[in-house]
Amino acid sequence: MRNVSPRKAVGLVRPATVILIISGIIAVILLGTSFYIVDQTEEAVITRFGRYHITTGPGLQFKLPFGIDKHYVVNVKTVQTEQFGFRTISSGVSSTYANQTNESTMLTGDLNIVEVEWIIQYRIVDPVAWTFNVLETTATIRDVSRSVINQLVGDRAIMDIMGSERSTIEVAGTELMNDTFRSYGLGIDVIAVKLQNINPPAGVQEAFDDVNKAEQDMNRLINEGQQAYNAEIPRAKGEAERLVQVAQGYAAERVNKANGDVARFNSVYGEYRKAPDVTRQRLYYEMIEEVFKEDTETSIIDRQFNNFLPLKNLDSGR
Repeated sequence: MRNVSPRKAVGLVRPATVILIISGIIAVILLGTSFYIVDQTEEAVITRFGRYHITTGPGLQFKLPFGIDKHYVVNVKTVQTEQFGFRTISSGVSSTYANQTNESTMLTGDLNIVEVEWIIQYRIVDPVAWTFNVLETTATIRDVSRSVINQLVGDRAIMDIMGSERSTIEVAGTELMNDTFRSYGLGIDVIAVKLQNINPPAGVQEAFDDVNKAEQDMNRLINEGQQAYNAEIPRAKGEAERLVQVAQGYAAERVNKANGDVARFNSVYGEYRKAPDVTRQRLYYEMIEEVFKEDTETSIIDRQFNNFLPLKNLDSGR
């Protein structure tokens, strides 16, 4: 075998080959730093020489290579969630959670201690603000959320927090967080604040359970009373209306009868004025007939009757 000296071996590599290799490397770097892919749920913020240049949408995008343009991909479609007071270790049919008492323990307005677990759901609405305005975005979201919930819990009594004020805290928390994040220029919109578990300290848990049971019994009795009210009041109103209608009918009957009596009296009085003796005699007969109409054992004759003596039928008992 022939031995080739190092100088001769170097000489075997042609300059064209070296140029070709260098060109290939440059082409790979050029392609690798010129194109990027943006997902359907994302937008990309492009900077040129460190200054904001443009925002691009989903798809295969081009930028200036070699670090002249840099892209920052931001998820703007997905609703993101932050958990407070607990962490989801594994999710599925049987999820596993870990408590974070340093976040959940709070002081209420009536100087009680309560453990509050909650979540916030938000979406990035301004990718440029999200990228440049705040350095620690996630830490800022968590700090602001904890501050707002602590403030709202600290303004209320513990029983209100566990009961009637729960939805009020959620709505007010959403508004206060959005106002704060807008003032920071964070570029997000809080969609919802959801309180999960609200528990008193372990030492007084039984007492609060008794209070909750008493409130449930109170609400049950109120509902039962309202149900009885709804059942009885319409019936009583219907009965009252029926009695009113009966009374009105009786009043109308009495008025009509009185009007008829007045009309009859006026008619008789008119006839009486025309012929007093005849009318007086007729009224007398009508009165006698009315008095004795139920009497079957009495016979009435005129005491001045002289022409004929009536015979009584003894066989008929009359």
